[in-house]
Amino acid sequence: MSGGRIKGRDGVEVAFRELGEGRPLVLVHGFTCSVAMNWIEPGHAERLAALGYRLVLPELRGHGDSEIPRDAASYPDDIFVDDLLALIEQLDLRDYDLGGYSMGARTALRATVRGATPGRLVVAGMGMGGVVDANGYRNDLYRKVFAGFGSFSPDTREGRMEAFLRRTGADPQAMAHGLEASVDTTEAELASVSVPTLVVVGANDSLHRDSADRLAESVADGRLVVVAGSHNEAAVGSELGEAIAAFLGPASDAGRPVATKGGVG
Repeated sequence: MSGGRIKGRDGVEVAFRELGEGRPLVLVHGFTCSVAMNWIEPGHAERLAALGYRLVLPELRGHGDSEIPRDAASYPDDIFVDDLLALIEQLDLRDYDLGGYSMGARTALRATVRGATPGRLVVAGMGMGGVVDANGYRNDLYRKVFAGFGSFSPDTREGRMEAFLRRTGADPQAMAHGLEASVDTTEAELASVSVPTLVVVGANDSLHRDSADRLAESVADGRLVVVAGSHNEAAVGSELGEAIAAFLGPASDAGRPVATKGGVG
Protein backbone atom coordinates (compact mmCIF):
# COMPACT_ATOMS: atom_id res chain seq x y z
CA MET A 1 0.00 0.00 0.00
CA SER A 2 1.31 3.43 -0.94
CA GLY A 3 0.26 6.92 0.03
CA GLY A 4 0.71 10.59 -0.54
CA ARG A 5 -0.56 14.04 0.30
CA ILE A 6 -2.36 16.80 -1.57
CA LYS A 7 -3.09 20.35 -0.54
CA GLY A 8 -6.62 21.54 -0.01
CA ARG A 9 -7.59 24.78 -1.68
CA ASP A 10 -6.60 26.67 1.48
CA GLY A 11 -3.25 24.88 1.79
CA VAL A 12 -4.22 22.31 4.48
CA GLU A 13 -2.59 18.97 3.69
CA VAL A 14 -4.82 15.96 3.12
CA ALA A 15 -3.29 12.48 3.19
CA PHE A 16 -4.44 9.55 1.11
CA ARG A 17 -3.59 5.89 0.70
CA GLU A 18 -3.64 3.77 -2.43
CA LEU A 19 -4.10 0.05 -2.90
CA GLY A 20 -4.29 -1.96 -6.11
CA GLU A 21 -4.04 -1.08 -9.77
CA GLY A 22 -6.61 -0.35 -12.44
CA ARG A 23 -9.73 1.81 -12.56
CA PRO A 24 -9.67 4.43 -9.78
CA LEU A 25 -12.21 4.00 -7.00
CA VAL A 26 -12.25 6.80 -4.44
CA LEU A 27 -13.77 5.85 -1.07
CA VAL A 28 -14.25 8.34 1.76
CA HIS A 29 -14.39 7.34 5.45
CA GLY A 30 -16.90 8.52 8.04
CA PHE A 31 -16.76 11.34 10.59
CA THR A 32 -14.24 10.75 13.42
CA CYS A 33 -13.18 7.49 11.72
CA SER A 34 -10.29 6.71 9.39
CA VAL A 35 -9.28 4.95 6.20
CA ALA A 36 -8.02 2.02 8.27
CA MET A 37 -11.22 1.67 10.30
CA ASN A 38 -13.71 1.97 7.44
CA TRP A 39 -11.94 0.40 4.48
CA ILE A 40 -8.73 -1.48 5.28
CA GLU A 41 -9.32 -3.39 8.52
CA PRO A 42 -12.75 -4.78 7.50
CA GLY A 43 -11.21 -6.07 4.24
CA HIS A 44 -13.37 -3.98 1.91
CA ALA A 45 -10.41 -2.30 0.20
CA GLU A 46 -8.61 -5.58 -0.44
CA ARG A 47 -11.80 -7.16 -1.83
CA LEU A 48 -12.30 -4.31 -4.28
CA ALA A 49 -8.63 -4.11 -5.28
CA ALA A 50 -8.87 -7.80 -6.21
CA LEU A 51 -11.56 -6.84 -8.75
CA GLY A 52 -9.08 -4.62 -10.58
CA TYR A 53 -9.60 -1.27 -8.87
CA ARG A 54 -7.03 1.26 -7.78
CA LEU A 55 -8.37 2.26 -4.37
CA VAL A 56 -7.76 5.92 -3.54
CA LEU A 57 -8.59 6.45 0.13
CA PRO A 58 -8.37 10.02 1.43
CA GLU A 59 -8.15 10.93 5.10
CA LEU A 60 -10.41 13.93 5.62
CA ARG A 61 -8.78 16.99 7.19
CA GLY A 62 -8.77 16.70 10.95
CA HIS A 63 -8.62 12.90 10.69
CA GLY A 64 -5.96 10.21 10.57
CA ASP A 65 -2.70 11.18 8.89
CA SER A 66 -4.05 14.41 7.42
CA GLU A 67 -3.27 17.81 8.88
CA ILE A 68 -5.41 18.48 11.98
CA PRO A 69 -6.04 22.22 12.26
CA ARG A 70 -7.84 23.18 15.47
CA ASP A 71 -9.20 26.58 14.46
CA ALA A 72 -12.74 27.18 13.21
CA ALA A 73 -11.52 29.07 10.14
CA SER A 74 -10.07 25.83 8.74
CA TYR A 75 -13.53 24.22 8.63
CA PRO A 76 -15.74 26.46 6.46
CA ASP A 77 -18.96 25.14 4.95
CA ASP A 78 -18.47 22.17 2.60
CA ILE A 79 -14.73 21.97 3.30
CA PHE A 80 -14.67 18.16 3.21
CA VAL A 81 -16.26 18.29 -0.24
CA ASP A 82 -13.75 20.94 -1.29
CA ASP A 83 -10.89 18.67 -0.18
CA LEU A 84 -12.35 15.70 -2.06
CA LEU A 85 -12.72 17.75 -5.24
CA ALA A 86 -9.13 18.97 -4.81
CA LEU A 87 -7.94 15.37 -4.49
CA ILE A 88 -9.75 14.32 -7.67
CA GLU A 89 -8.32 17.31 -9.53
CA GLN A 90 -4.75 16.99 -8.29
CA LEU A 91 -4.60 13.25 -8.96
CA ASP A 92 -6.07 13.97 -12.40
CA LEU A 93 -8.83 11.37 -12.00
CA ARG A 94 -11.07 11.45 -15.06
CA ASP A 95 -12.63 8.01 -15.35
CA TYR A 96 -13.34 6.80 -11.83
CA ASP A 97 -15.97 5.63 -9.36
CA LEU A 98 -16.71 7.31 -6.04
CA GLY A 99 -18.25 6.39 -2.71
CA GLY A 100 -18.13 6.68 1.03
CA TYR A 101 -19.56 5.58 4.35
CA SER A 102 -21.73 7.78 6.61
CA MET A 103 -20.38 11.33 6.42
CA GLY A 104 -18.05 10.06 3.70
CA ALA A 105 -21.10 8.98 1.71
CA ARG A 106 -22.71 12.37 2.15
CA THR A 107 -19.42 13.98 1.05
CA ALA A 108 -19.20 11.80 -2.07
CA LEU A 109 -22.82 12.48 -2.95
CA ARG A 110 -22.52 16.21 -2.45
CA ALA A 111 -19.28 16.29 -4.47
CA THR A 112 -21.24 14.74 -7.33
CA VAL A 113 -23.94 17.40 -6.96
CA ARG A 114 -21.21 20.02 -7.07
CA GLY A 115 -19.60 18.75 -10.24
CA ALA A 116 -17.62 15.56 -9.63
CA THR A 117 -18.14 13.13 -12.51
CA PRO A 118 -17.87 9.54 -11.23
CA GLY A 119 -19.04 6.72 -13.44
CA ARG A 120 -20.83 5.15 -10.47
CA LEU A 121 -21.58 6.26 -6.94
CA VAL A 122 -21.73 4.33 -3.65
CA VAL A 123 -23.67 5.96 -0.79
CA ALA A 124 -23.25 3.68 2.23
CA GLY A 125 -24.48 4.14 5.78
CA MET A 126 -26.61 7.14 4.87
CA GLY A 127 -30.27 7.99 4.40
CA MET A 128 -32.28 10.91 3.12
CA GLY A 129 -32.43 12.59 6.53
CA GLY A 130 -28.65 12.83 6.84
CA VAL A 131 -28.40 14.44 3.42
CA VAL A 132 -31.20 17.03 3.38
CA ASP A 133 -30.69 17.85 7.09
CA ALA A 134 -26.94 17.36 7.44
CA ASN A 135 -26.62 19.44 10.59
CA GLY A 136 -29.44 17.65 12.36
CA TYR A 137 -27.79 14.24 12.20
CA ARG A 138 -26.88 13.33 15.81
CA ASN A 139 -25.07 16.64 16.08
CA ASP A 140 -26.41 17.68 19.48
CA LEU A 141 -24.91 14.57 21.07
CA TYR A 142 -21.59 15.17 19.32
CA ARG A 143 -21.57 18.80 20.45
CA LYS A 144 -22.20 17.77 24.05
CA VAL A 145 -19.44 15.17 24.00
CA PHE A 146 -16.90 17.45 22.34
CA ALA A 147 -17.64 20.26 24.81
CA GLY A 148 -17.40 18.03 27.88
CA PHE A 149 -14.78 15.56 26.65
CA GLY A 150 -13.31 13.63 29.55
CA SER A 151 -16.17 14.27 31.96
CA PHE A 152 -18.68 11.52 31.16
CA SER A 153 -19.41 8.30 33.00
CA PRO A 154 -18.52 5.24 30.89
CA ASP A 155 -22.04 3.77 31.25
CA THR A 156 -23.79 6.77 29.68
CA ARG A 157 -24.53 7.39 26.00
CA GLU A 158 -22.06 10.26 26.08
CA GLY A 159 -19.45 8.12 27.78
CA ARG A 160 -19.77 5.40 25.17
CA MET A 161 -19.32 7.93 22.38
CA GLU A 162 -16.33 9.42 24.18
CA ALA A 163 -14.77 5.96 24.43
CA PHE A 164 -15.30 5.46 20.69
CA LEU A 165 -13.65 8.79 19.94
CA ARG A 166 -10.68 7.86 22.10
CA ARG A 167 -10.29 4.61 20.14
CA THR A 168 -10.31 6.48 16.84
CA GLY A 169 -7.87 9.11 18.08
CA ALA A 170 -10.27 11.94 17.20
CA ASP A 171 -9.28 15.43 18.35
CA PRO A 172 -12.37 16.89 20.08
CA GLN A 173 -11.58 20.50 19.21
CA ALA A 174 -10.92 19.78 15.54
CA MET A 175 -13.98 17.55 15.31
CA ALA A 176 -16.18 20.18 16.95
CA HIS A 177 -15.33 22.56 14.13
CA GLY A 178 -15.58 19.87 11.45
CA LEU A 179 -19.03 18.95 12.68
CA GLU A 180 -20.36 22.34 11.63
CA ALA A 181 -18.98 22.14 8.08
CA SER A 182 -21.67 19.92 6.56
CA VAL A 183 -24.09 21.51 4.09
CA ASP A 184 -27.62 20.35 3.29
CA THR A 185 -28.33 19.00 -0.18
CA THR A 186 -31.79 19.73 -1.54
CA GLU A 187 -34.11 17.20 -3.12
CA ALA A 188 -33.85 19.14 -6.38
CA GLU A 189 -30.08 18.77 -6.29
CA LEU A 190 -30.40 15.04 -5.60
CA ALA A 191 -32.68 14.67 -8.61
CA SER A 192 -29.81 15.99 -10.77
CA VAL A 193 -27.62 12.99 -9.90
CA SER A 194 -27.88 10.73 -12.94
CA VAL A 195 -25.08 8.19 -12.46
CA PRO A 196 -25.89 4.65 -11.26
CA THR A 197 -26.01 4.95 -7.46
CA LEU A 198 -25.95 2.27 -4.78
CA VAL A 199 -27.49 3.17 -1.42
CA VAL A 200 -26.50 0.50 1.10
CA VAL A 201 -27.54 0.59 4.75
CA GLY A 202 -27.62 -1.66 7.80
CA ALA A 203 -30.94 -3.33 8.62
CA ASN A 204 -30.65 -2.09 12.20
CA ASP A 205 -29.18 1.32 11.42
CA SER A 206 -31.40 3.48 13.64
CA LEU A 207 -29.94 6.64 12.10
CA HIS A 208 -30.56 5.99 8.43
CA ARG A 209 -32.52 2.84 7.64
CA ASP A 210 -35.91 4.54 7.77
CA SER A 211 -34.99 7.07 5.08
CA ALA A 212 -32.56 5.09 2.92
CA ASP A 213 -35.39 4.05 0.61
CA ARG A 214 -36.23 7.69 -0.06
CA LEU A 215 -32.61 8.49 -0.77
CA ALA A 216 -32.33 5.70 -3.34
CA GLU A 217 -35.54 6.93 -4.97
CA SER A 218 -34.42 10.57 -5.00
CA VAL A 219 -31.67 10.07 -7.59
CA ALA A 220 -32.34 9.19 -11.19
CA ASP A 221 -30.71 5.74 -11.17
CA GLY A 222 -30.60 4.59 -7.56
CA ARG A 223 -30.97 1.20 -5.96
CA LEU A 224 -31.08 0.13 -2.32
CA VAL A 225 -29.36 -2.82 -0.67
CA VAL A 226 -29.89 -3.62 3.02
CA VAL A 227 -27.12 -5.48 4.85
CA ALA A 228 -26.88 -6.88 8.35
CA GLY A 229 -26.10 -4.77 11.39
CA SER A 230 -26.43 -1.38 13.04
CA HIS A 231 -24.73 1.73 11.68
CA ASN A 232 -21.36 0.82 13.19
CA GLU A 233 -21.73 -2.94 12.68
CA ALA A 234 -22.63 -2.63 9.00
CA ALA A 235 -19.53 -0.52 8.38
CA VAL A 236 -17.21 -3.40 9.29
CA GLY A 237 -19.40 -6.33 8.25
CA SER A 238 -18.47 -8.42 5.23
CA GLU A 239 -21.88 -7.82 3.62
CA LEU A 240 -21.02 -4.19 2.97
CA GLY A 241 -17.95 -5.08 0.93
CA GLU A 242 -19.92 -7.79 -0.86
CA ALA A 243 -22.69 -5.35 -1.77
CA ILE A 244 -20.26 -2.77 -3.14
CA ALA A 245 -18.38 -5.44 -5.09
CA ALA A 246 -21.61 -6.80 -6.56
CA PHE A 247 -22.72 -3.32 -7.61
CA LEU A 248 -19.41 -2.35 -9.22
CA GLY A 249 -18.40 -5.75 -10.58
CA PRO A 250 -14.93 -6.31 -12.04
CA ALA A 251 -13.23 -3.09 -13.12
CA SER A 252 -12.97 -4.53 -16.62
CA ASP A 253 -16.79 -4.40 -16.81
CA ALA A 254 -16.98 -0.66 -16.05
CA GLY A 255 -19.33 1.04 -18.47
CA ARG A 256 -21.55 -1.99 -18.93
CA PRO A 257 -25.13 -1.80 -17.60
CA VAL A 258 -25.50 -2.44 -13.87
CA ALA A 259 -28.46 -4.00 -12.10
CA THR A 260 -31.87 -2.44 -12.73
CA LYS A 261 -33.13 0.27 -10.42
CA GLY A 262 -34.72 -0.84 -7.18
CA GLY A 263 -34.45 -4.05 -5.23
CA VAL A 264 -33.67 -4.66 -1.59
CA GLY A 265 -30.94 -7.14 -0.72
